Amino acid sequence: MSDSASDPADTGNARPVGATRQTIALVDDDRNILTTVSIALQSEGFATRVYTDGETALKALLENPPDLAIFDIKMPRMDGLELLQKLRETSALPVIFLTSKDEEPDEALGLALGADDYIAKPFSQTLLTARIKAILRRSELMRGGSDVAPAGKLPDTIARGRLLMDPARHRVTWNGKPVSLTVTEFLILEALATRPGVVKSRNQLMDAAYPDDVFVDDRTVDSHIKRLRRKFRAVDNDFSAIDTLYGAGYSFSDG
Repeated sequence: MSDSASDPADTGNARPVGATRQTIALVDDDRNILTTVSIALQSEGFATRVYTDGETALKALLENPPDLAIFDIKMPRMDGLELLQKLRETSALPVIFLTSKDEEPDEALGLALGADDYIAKPFSQTLLTARIKAILRRSELMRGGSDVAPAGKLPDTIARGRLLMDPARHRVTWNGKPVSLTVTEFLILEALATRPGVVKSRNQLMDAAYPDDVFVDDRTVDSHIKRLRRKFRAVDNDFSAIDTLYGAGYSFSDG
């Protein structure tokens, strides 16, 4: 098995005439996982690309982005955390992490670096497929896809004080300065900004970001909120629009 998308497990890249298949990139040094996951995803109608190390994957993901990527954490040459960190310098590509049960600190760090989700090994193919489809639907929504919005009608922009959100183009600015958000971060912020001053519980924010009955625990939302604050403070040191009400949840202040 080679490190590139020309691998035999990558036969899903051949697209039927007239069809558009979403592409999933798999990055893992375990060749058995690459093969089994790739075959499972192809049976669900996805095209797949496989890579066995982070360095090779980074170059390919930036030059020819897929629709979503799945990273293992423990890999040679460049691990999944470093790969995500470098990817996030220029790309908001949806990313799911594969982790082991004893890697909880890595899960939290992965979310802090901008991962959209994580799945602990061993995992079922059904769960992985459900998470992938949920994130892809959210990503399509951000692009104003015709399968989630009436033809010719794009989601309205959201203006709240210094915040401007454009769901159709997945663009966010604060004081006129762009802020790059992942799909999950965007949907959490949108849920808060839609009703300024209203406290949203973690469960409500999880429902907004994960609307497909996919289980996500509380610390996932907390990690995304921390990441949101860090990104906005990178363009405005005084950013304080996301408030925490301990024991209740979060709210957005547009004052």
